[in-house]
Amino acid sequence: MHTLNLSGNNKSERYAELLPQIVALIAGETDLTANLANTAAVLKEAFGWLWVGFYLVRDNDLVLGPFQGPLACTRIAYGRGVCGQAWQQRATLVVADVNAHPDHIACSSRAQSEIVVPLTNRHGKVWGVLDADAEELAAFDDTDAAGLQQIAALLSGCLPPK
Repeated sequence: MHTLNLSGNNKSERYAELLPQIVALIAGETDLTANLANTAAVLKEAFGWLWVGFYLVRDNDLVLGPFQGPLACTRIAYGRGVCGQAWQQRATLVVADVNAHPDHIACSSRAQSEIVVPLTNRHGKVWGVLDADAEELAAFDDTDAAGLQQIAALLSGCLPPK
């Protein structure tokens, strides 16, 4: 049984505390679904975001994976919405105001800002995305991008060699 221990007051401190806890949580666990589910739960608890979870590449779509939060879109096409654009560009996207973002897919009207981090295998191929939504405008910044990219790298390290 793992418990989340956070004492940091700012985001940088929280990510610094979270990383070793996520390492311990996923260490020795070979099931990707279990690791993604626990990571989503940890992030939701640590930051209180509206929604956090994963979409996994299946053919030419991103298909909903483990998440925490309200009902979500089930499939997102390549290049569509923030998630599909992050997949297509193979880049982290930080969106301060989703209502002003071209081609944003509104899964929840409560979401006001979003961050999406692509998950890549050791060959650089995107196998999924880590997506988080907040109810506040401009909730995500470079600190979140750096922290979530580190978490994405940890999760990608759990993939079996191909």
